Amino acid sequence: MSESDLLATINQLVDDEHKLRAKTAAGEIAPEVEQRRLAELETTLDQCWDLLRRRRAQIDSGQPAADAHVQSADQVEGYLQ
Repeated sequence: MSESDLLATINQLVDDEHKLRAKTAAGEIAPEVEQRRLAELETTLDQCWDLLRRRRAQIDSGQPAADAHVQSADQVEGYLQ
């Protein structure tokens, strides 16, 4: 996946988040459904941002960006704990 593909994925996930919030505000989906889906989106976004940072760090250190891999949700969500 190229950096532009990764950025496009991030942008799509952010758009999905906005659409989800709009549907909840319009009463089209239940708040508990929104919360579950938002949690999934946020985790996926965190993984994408983490991968982007890893890829850029690889490039900055003179290594191939392809050597960076997606980290598990547990790993990415546990960084601050």
